[in-house]
Amino acid sequence: MSAESTSNMELFQYPLSLNCQKVRIALEEKNLDYVLHEINPLKAKNLDPDFFRENSSGALPVLKNGNVVICESLPILQYINGINGPMGDDKVHHEKVDEWVKKVDEWDAKTFTLSHVSEGTIRFFSRFKRRVVIARMAKNPDLANKYHNKLNSMHAMEEKLKSNEALSVNEKQLIDLLDEAEDQLGTTEFMAGFEFSIADAAFVPVLARIQLLKLVPELLKPRPRLLDYFVRMKKRPSYKEVVQGYSSQLKQMRVLVPSMCNVAVRKLFSKY
Repeated sequence: MSAESTSNMELFQYPLSLNCQKVRIALEEKNLDYVLHEINPLKAKNLDPDFFRENSSGALPVLKNGNVVICESLPILQYINGINGPMGDDKVHHEKVDEWVKKVDEWDAKTFTLSHVSEGTIRFFSRFKRRVVIARMAKNPDLANKYHNKLNSMHAMEEKLKSNEALSVNEKQLIDLLDEAEDQLGTTEFMAGFEFSIADAAFVPVLARIQLLKLVPELLKPRPRLLDYFVRMKKRPSYKEVVQGYSSQLKQMRVLVPSMCNVAVRKLFSKY
């Protein structure tokens, strides 16, 4: 893919989203030009009809490049990696890159994050989103089936968060991921070789999320190579551009509080 073909690249994302951070780090590391569009899922902007017609899961991120529209972080990362040749060239093991990116994608980061959020906060936003979906169904009958599917997926997530077994499985997947990364860093400087690759772009936001949730003593300190790797990754310009501004709960509150106020007002006046 030529450099000229990326001149109209647009990324629809939310800065607090782990999957969006993966994609933005990849774009920054490849020094690609792109236009950012913020879609705030806390305000249910991902459920607006125009956006929902192109992406019926409402999931972020979404990448547009001319007539190409790609949803979900895994295929987007694979697409970005193919622009002007893969990252790392011959200094990374490209089969391991693909393997690692898929392993990170298989772990459900949303479940992990929400399992560390208070039930009251989850209820506050989920009830609002449910009312938004119902209102959108009534106003857009052509999308009724897709909105109904979204309601089902929201309910499934709520049930998953109530399941101790599901949460235990999610935690074990993360532990296995971290252990494998610790072993890998015993032989290579990065996740798939001796240069930064898409594998690192996919993995670094996982470590940032662990830090955000104040789980570094529990999950990273027992893994010294992984902790050292994270310290190195935080010095990269891509991390500073994409993650650093949202790397603490205090910093995230600057984004979350306005969203909570917006939702509270809309609920008060039934503006769905």
